[in-house]
Amino acid sequence: MKVTVVGAGAVGASCAEYIAIKDFAAEVVLIDIKEGFAEGKAMDLMQTASLNGFDTKITGTTGDYSKTAGSDVAVITSGIPRKPGMTREELISTNAGIVKSVAENLIKESPDVIIIVVSNPMDTMTYLTHKATGLPKHRVIGMGGALDSARFKYRLAEAVGAPISDIDGMVIGGHSDTGMIPLTRLATRNSVPVSEFVSEDRLEEVKQATKVGGATLTKLLGTSAWYAPGAAVSAMVQAIANDSKKMFPCSCLLNGEYGLDDICIGVPTIIGAKGVESIVEIELSDAEQADLTASAEAVRKTNGLL
Repeated sequence: MKVTVVGAGAVGASCAEYIAIKDFAAEVVLIDIKEGFAEGKAMDLMQTASLNGFDTKITGTTGDYSKTAGSDVAVITSGIPRKPGMTREELISTNAGIVKSVAENLIKESPDVIIIVVSNPMDTMTYLTHKATGLPKHRVIGMGGALDSARFKYRLAEAVGAPISDIDGMVIGGHSDTGMIPLTRLATRNSVPVSEFVSEDRLEEVKQATKVGGATLTKLLGTSAWYAPGAAVSAMVQAIANDSKKMFPCSCLLNGEYGLDDICIGVPTIIGAKGVESIVEIELSDAEQADLTASAEAVRKTNGLL
């Protein structure tokens, strides 16, 4: 397993670190446009190998995509991050050109690569990657839902007063402050609905806190978060490497599923060696389906800016 991570900033470096520590990949290649930056990050990470007990080889390169040749999976984190007060959608004018160029370079060197898109606005960048590369739908995956669901479970555990390992929950819809849909109705603590433990008002607070989870961190940090995004990506890459058929909410190209067509948006997805193995169509309530439809319309508006 060879994995390329495009963008050696905080998110990209965290991706590489978590992938290496899990020790399921033979090689991780970090690539960045800043001279020496990816090489330095790779060297720093390799110097933790004996301490953290991994054998994954991490290399860095400045803009040389030939070093990425033969990658099984590539992660696109490149582009400008959010700053306080910015929406993900405001990044489109800069990041669209970057993501399109990166995707084309990756395909040139690794024709069979599976691409995971992290760059924001993530649903639109995933859609752009499909259109720019012509790759089949199973080989382009947007990361957002996996991250949003992790943030949802963190907030649920906080509200319930339970360890996070007790909590299961999922966020679908667009990866935006208004578009994501935390499915509180289906969230559980060891198979028991969380509504048995907390009030509807408290669950609504959890829902709203989840939706602005990224903005909350951007305000605190002054830039986008990186630990949880890196962990979300590494979990998805591991599912591909191990062909584990694990379910994540991911941004996938839909062709009629959930009544939506020609759009990338977060839905429950089985991830395995082929990338997207299947899309799981769960039964939504009328309100949840209406929210998903509204979220899709917002994503389409952003797509229109392409």
